[in-house]
Parts: sequence; structure tokens; C-alpha cells
Amino acid sequence: MVKFVSLATLVCALSVSTVSAKEMQEHNQMMNHGDGHLMDMDGAMVMGQNTDTLPGGCDKIAATKEITVHAGHKYSEKFPGTMYAFDQQEYQFEPCTKLTVHFINDDEIRHQWMMHGLPKYLYPKGMFHLEVSGPGKVSGTLILPPGDKTYLVHCDIAQHMEKGMKAQLKVGKGSEELPSIPGVTASIFPDDYSGKPYDPKRDAPVPSTPVATPAPVAAPAPAAAPDDSFVSGVTVIGLAIGFIAGPWLAKRFKGMSAGEVVATVLEQLAQAVGFVIQLISKLIKLVSGKNTIALPDK
Repeated sequence: MVKFVSLATLVCALSVSTVSAKEMQEHNQMMNHGDGHLMDMDGAMVMGQNTDTLPGGCDKIAATKEITVHAGHKYSEKFPGTMYAFDQQEYQFEPCTKLTVHFINDDEIRHQWMMHGLPKYLYPKGMFHLEVSGPGKVSGTLILPPGDKTYLVHCDIAQHMEKGMKAQLKVGKGSEELPSIPGVTASIFPDDYSGKPYDPKRDAPVPSTPVATPAPVAAPAPAAAPDDSFVSGVTVIGLAIGFIAGPWLAKRFKGMSAGEVVATVLEQLAQAVGFVIQLISKLIKLVSGKNTIALPDK
């Protein structure tokens, strides 16, 4: 009887260990659904794959690179307050690089490596996306655009990015430092582990500066009629700029259709407007900070 119990216990232990030690699955037989979208029935997916189409402004592949990215809970241990993380939080490559990403999920749940902000005329929805459910590996390839820009890379599963699974990929020199990248940049809302009690005065609103009554403004003088010589000068300058910038524009939009050119121009204009708005906002905050008057306590 004792031997029978021991044998049953051994069988159960071996069964439990076999179930818990799930093998790493290599997802290399995925179905191609077109437009760079590949997937299989086992929970692996690649979206936005591009192995041969050059982005506008790239005359050739500048370099061919491969990286292996691990994702999982154990990589967050070095970042207090996080739950998930990639094994690396920052990447940097030359513009027009052909990049193959080998994405390995070390957890028993679903993780993603998603890159945002890519040109939509080439990458549907402006993103490159790798995904694996459970322990497994999937690979995908894209060609990075020209120019200096910083791209967000993260896991889009609910709360995974907020809990630490976030990184940045710089093309060229990059355009900026993204906030709250674990171990790279400061958090927008840093955690406080000091144990100090909450101080309501810490977040008290700053008294507003009294607004002076504006002085009367004289009516503007009638606008002068446009000077023909000025118009002619602007026309000449515009033609000169067009002549100089023509070869660069032809190179930048090489291989694009008319719709792709319009979409790219609109995207660049939106980025430029956003930059101007941010700059004006910073200037207003700077001026407001210098003009703030501290009111005496009553």
C-alpha cells in the first residue's frame, strides 16, 4: 500500500511539472493575410511588416540590423513600482535601416512590441506590431523612415505600458526624449516611497496674477495698397526657393502616389503645428512664471 501511494505521488508530481513548464513556441509558420499582416491560430501576430519597400526619402537600405527583444515580469524587478518590462528600454538606429525584430515573450500571458508614428502611406495605421500569447517567439521586419525622430515602443495590452512595458526607439539623433521610460527618463507622476504624510499645501493652486485694465488702443491706420515691387520680389524669392528645394522634394517623395504625397505633407504639417503650439505654450508658461506675484499670508 505504501509503495502504491509513493508511486501515485511521483506520477502526480511529474504531471504537474510537465504542465507548469510550458515550452517556448517558435511561431514561424504564420499565414500571410496581405498588407504586411501575418498571424497563426496559436496567438502570434505581425502587423505592418515591410521587407522591401523603401520609405520616401530613402534611396537605399542604409544598414541591415537584427535585435532580440525579451518581454516579461522578471525584467521589471529593477524598476520599483512596475509589473512588466522589456529587457531593454532604448534602441537607436541609422535612418533607412532594415530592422528585423525577434520578439520573445517569457510570460504565460500575452505581450506586444508595438511601434507608433510610422508614415501611414507605407505602414497601415502608422504602426509596426509584434504579438505573442504565452511563452513564444515571433519575428518581423520593417524599414525605418529617414530623418531624426523618436518613436514610442510599448505593449498595448491594458495597463501593461502603465506598469512599465515601454521603451523608445531613436532613428538618427532622435527628435526628443519620451517621458516615463523606465530607467531612461523621469516619470511624469513619480512614485513617492518616502513615507512622509500627505501635505495639502504641496498641491495648492498658485494665486493668479491680477490683470491690469488695458489702456485704450488707437484705431489702426488704413492698410496701404500692396506694392507691386514687393509682390514681384516675393514671387522671385518663391521661385528661387522652389528651384533650390525641387531636387530635395523629388527625392523625398520618390515612389509615392499623389495620395501618398498629400498624406505625407498633411502629416508633416500637423507635426509642425503641434511643435509650434508646444513652443507657444512653453513661452506662455515661462512668462507667466516670471510675472507671478506671491500674495502675503493674511
